[in-house]
Amino acid sequence: MDEEVKIIDTNTRNEQIKKFFINNMKNLIIGFSIILVVILGYLLMKEVKDRKKIKLANQFNIAIINFKTEDKKVTVDQLTKLINKNDTTYSPLALYFLIDNNLIDNRDEINSLFDELIIETSLDEEIKNLITYKKALFNSDFVSENDLLQILDPIINSESIWKSHSLYLIAEYFYSKNQKEKAKEFFNQIMSLSNANTDIKVESKNRLNRDFGE
Repeated sequence: MDEEVKIIDTNTRNEQIKKFFINNMKNLIIGFSIILVVILGYLLMKEVKDRKKIKLANQFNIAIINFKTEDKKVTVDQLTKLINKNDTTYSPLALYFLIDNNLIDNRDEINSLFDELIIETSLDEEIKNLITYKKALFNSDFVSENDLLQILDPIINSESIWKSHSLYLIAEYFYSKNQKEKAKEFFNQIMSLSNANTDIKVESKNRLNRDFGE
């Protein structure tokens, strides 16, 4: 008797499953089609993205390889175009190469390229903070106190890993201007940070002890 009941239950369940598929065939086909399209679309986008990355890598490498043989302007044009592609890897590398090799004399042009990365490129937050810090470092010998603070404001008002670097740069800026009380204030801020860079914290402590008698 129990065996017959099990057979009936199994047949009933199979019939219900069969009816479910028959009654919902259209919806199931649409559902599977959507999933298939999404998967294919993702794979296609990944392929396009990978090819674009390879193309940008080739453009960067060619510009670097030709640097010593090509006219300076050619290298500047190639790397500037690469920066304006707003790629998260090769756009920053292109700007660093231009700065490290002093290929652009115009500071406004360099700052415009910094802003292209900071504002227009979808960078990881800490990468963006690093580039902002580099912009401040690049300008620190030329700009006013307010301009330097304005550049670094997004970092010093955050918990970024680059905050201690930024505070140290400001402290050194004020010290170089013989504004020692302001410099001391920023050295002390570094000492109070829980995530300050170890070397910068040690150097700040040494500066406070040596130059301010603390």
